[in-house]
Amino acid sequence: MKLSEFGYELPPERIATAPARPRTAAKLLHVKPDALTDTTAANLPDLLRPGDLLVVNDTRVIPAQLTATRGAATIGITLDKPCANGDWIVLLRNARRVHVGDVLQIADDFSATVTALQDGGTAYLRFNVSDEAFLAALHKSGALALPPYISRPAGITREDSRDYQTMFAEHDGAVAAPTAGLHFTHELLESLQEKDIEIVRVTLHVGAGTFLPVRVDDVTTHKMHAERGFVSALAAAKINAVRAHGGRIIPVGTTALRLVESAADADGQVYEYAGETDIFIIPGYKFKVADLLFTNFHLPHSTLLMLVSAFAGMQRIKTAYQYAIAQNYRFYSYGDACLLERA
Repeated sequence: MKLSEFGYELPPERIATAPARPRTAAKLLHVKPDALTDTTAANLPDLLRPGDLLVVNDTRVIPAQLTATRGAATIGITLDKPCANGDWIVLLRNARRVHVGDVLQIADDFSATVTALQDGGTAYLRFNVSDEAFLAALHKSGALALPPYISRPAGITREDSRDYQTMFAEHDGAVAAPTAGLHFTHELLESLQEKDIEIVRVTLHVGAGTFLPVRVDDVTTHKMHAERGFVSALAAAKINAVRAHGGRIIPVGTTALRLVESAADADGQVYEYAGETDIFIIPGYKFKVADLLFTNFHLPHSTLLMLVSAFAGMQRIKTAYQYAIAQNYRFYSYGDACLLERA
C-alpha cells in the first residue's frame, strides 16, 4: 500500500485558521454508502438514533511548546509524553546543538537536563520541577503547539487558548487537541440528550507524533508513535451495554476511535484500559467497536486519512473529499466535520 494512494490537492484557502463561530455552525458532510448530504454540526442529533452512544476524548491540551537556551543557542522544545521515571520525551528543534548532560534554560526558575538523545530530534529531558509546579511552569512559559499549517507570526492568541480546547477537556496531557470535539457546545449536548443519545468519556493524550509526516513509501512499514490512553471500567461497561442493546458506537474523532479499538477484544468487547497504544489503522483493518465516526477533514498522506479510508472505504473518502473541496468546506483542525458511515 503506497503513500501516494492517500494524496489529494487542497487549495490553501480551504485550510481553516480559525473555528466556525458558533462552533456548531461548522458544515457537516454526512458520508453515506450511496450519497453525500450537507448539513451543519448543529444538526448532528438528526443524523443519529435514540440509543446511540458518542465516545468523546476528554484530554486537555497543555502548553507543550517551549523555548530554551543553551549558551548562545536557542532550542525549541515540544513535549510529547512523560516517562515512568519522571523524564519527558520531547521533540527538539536545533537538536544538533544539544548534548546529553546539557541544561536547557527555559526561565529563571524553569530548566531541563538532557538525559538522552535519539535520531530525528527526539530527546529525553528531566525538568527541575514536577507535578503541579511543572504544570504551573508550563502555563507561565509555554505555548500551545498549534499545527504548523495554522500560522501565527505574532504568537498564539487568547482566542487560540480558548478555541483549541474542547468542552470535554478535563485531564491534562495532550500536545494537540482531539479536534472533532471542538464542534460541541452545551446546546448541542442538550439536543443530543433530548434525542436519547448519550455520551461517554475516554482519555487519549494526543502526542507530538501527530504532527510528524509519514516518511515511508510503503505505509505498512510506518511505525506509529505510542500515546497514553485510559478507558474506565464504567466507560467500558457503558459501551458494551449499548452494543448489546443494538445501539451504535460513534467515536468523536480518530483519537477516541483508536482508543476504543485498542481496548477491545476480537469480538468487540471493550475492557478497562490504561496504557500506551500505537495502533495503526489502514485499509484492510477490521473494526471491532465503532459503527460511525464523527471527524474532521484530514491532511493528505496522513495516518488519519488512512484511518478514515479504512473506515469508510478509500474511494468513498476520495469522492467525499473532492466534493468537500468543491463545496468550499474548511479543512483540518479548525475546519468542518464529516459523519462517516462504516463501509
